[in-house]
Amino acid sequence: MKPGSKGESWPVSFFKDATKASPAKQLTIGGISGWCVGFVFTKAGKIAATAIGGSLLLFQIAQHQGYVKVNWSRLNKDLQQAQNELARRTDGKLPRLLEEAQKFVKDNVFLATGFAGGFLLGVASS
Repeated sequence: MKPGSKGESWPVSFFKDATKASPAKQLTIGGISGWCVGFVFTKAGKIAATAIGGSLLLFQIAQHQGYVKVNWSRLNKDLQQAQNELARRTDGKLPRLLEEAQKFVKDNVFLATGFAGGFLLGVASS
């Protein structure tokens, strides 16, 4: 099957083909893709943590110096509304997603194990 045929994206068709491969090939594909994701995840996480942490520090300094005034009651009200909306939209979807993930791992043990190991190696090597 050609990647991208039948309206599938290339990652979907690639991993669909990989699930039919030998255990060694599945471990290799899972390990390499897991390492790449772990490496990028760590690099992006460090950048995001630096940006968010720096922004929080600057915001706190600006608030302390009087440049910024926070309406805490309005902020709490808006956060509560956002939390309620998020809970309403995701209600029942998480258990189904977890079931699908468990089924994938059970059906593709070598690929999933390779990905998990590669992910941890990618995190450790960045």
